[in-house]
Amino acid sequence: MKRNPILWSLCVAMASFVFSAATAAEHGKAPKLTHTKVLSGLENPWDMAFLPDETMFFTEKCKGLSVRLPSGDVNKLLGMKDSKDYPSTADDLFCEGQAGMQGVAIDPDFNDNRTIYVYSTSSKTSPGTNRVMRLKVNDDLSEVSDRTDIVDDIPYKPAATDHPFGGPGAHNGGRLRFNPGDGYLYVTTGDTHNGVVPQSPTRIGGKVLRIDRDGKAAAGNKPPDGFDPRIYTYGHRNPQGIAFRPGTNQPVTAEHGPWHSDEITALELGGNGGWDPRPNMAGRGDCPDNYCGYMPNQMEGVDPKERSKFMSMTDTKTYPDAMKPAWVNNQKSQGTSSAAFLTGERWGPWDGRLVVGVMGIGFGGTPVGQRIDVIELSEDGKSAGEVVTMSLPMAAGRFRSVVQGPDGSLYAAVDEGDIHKLTPY
Repeated sequence: MKRNPILWSLCVAMASFVFSAATAAEHGKAPKLTHTKVLSGLENPWDMAFLPDETMFFTEKCKGLSVRLPSGDVNKLLGMKDSKDYPSTADDLFCEGQAGMQGVAIDPDFNDNRTIYVYSTSSKTSPGTNRVMRLKVNDDLSEVSDRTDIVDDIPYKPAATDHPFGGPGAHNGGRLRFNPGDGYLYVTTGDTHNGVVPQSPTRIGGKVLRIDRDGKAAAGNKPPDGFDPRIYTYGHRNPQGIAFRPGTNQPVTAEHGPWHSDEITALELGGNGGWDPRPNMAGRGDCPDNYCGYMPNQMEGVDPKERSKFMSMTDTKTYPDAMKPAWVNNQKSQGTSSAAFLTGERWGPWDGRLVVGVMGIGFGGTPVGQRIDVIELSEDGKSAGEVVTMSLPMAAGRFRSVVQGPDGSLYAAVDEGDIHKLTPY
């Protein structure tokens, strides 16, 4: 039979493509990415949550909650105090410094109950608290109603005249995620620059909470005796990321550390994150405003240029049984934020790996190292293997949130006002 040259060329090309793809995966080559700018002109977009049809709820820290429809149209839903063009606003919701409207999560039974959850700062009680709000969404995704504050006592940092660093509203945590394994809502909270809070049994800042949909403690929580029963883990500084490992649903946090000692930690039920910034802990002396959370308090008297000697966020000297981080950024992180696990064959060797958005905060506030890291965790989650910086097809920014969408793409929100979509091919 005479060979058709065109058909033969196509067969050869197809075989070559299949071989090349297999070879790339076998050799661990990073997937290539296409880029789409999903939204622009936003004001500090903070978090995203998706329905299966790619409907995307998102928050803007100082403006409010909105939803992007599959058509690309955007409906504003709930505005904060003084926000404009929202069908409803809440006068008690405000932003200040790092505080404001942050995490958003969709109820696993949304099709039946039309319920979402939002983390925001409120003035309902003085001097303010962070809250988890439960909201109902109407059928055409144009309004929310029936607000219920299921958690109303997460600490907020008010103005402090004697605090030498940070401003009001610092260190809130703020991420909300449902664990697909146990069905509970996990809430990350920050230490609010208060030395007592992370190890406190009753103050729920510096913690990861595990709660049901009414805000009550999840069955099976096992904090130490005398601790608030909603606490899943404690001793945290400012965890802004939490994700659940595919297959095991093990919770993993990404957490801001002192002076670039950020950490990735696989959580253990009732575990202590080992952060205790009180004076005279771990050999420290007196600290400004009783908070030893920054240089020179974290330096143990060494030259600030010797970064490798910075104290870890996890104080194993004081707490030898503290949860050990799987990855510490060795003073290169510049501010980890959100975290997500990549899943799907299109991600090739990155299928199952953790991605972490990095905002890029250098010494003195200089923007350095804005990126997305891809981290290979060990099977038990207690150590990390290869760490790769994602090669981005667009300019980097302060990556505040990374979320995998229902189409398998990675969506990334940056403080500069954009939400990007990264698709492997």
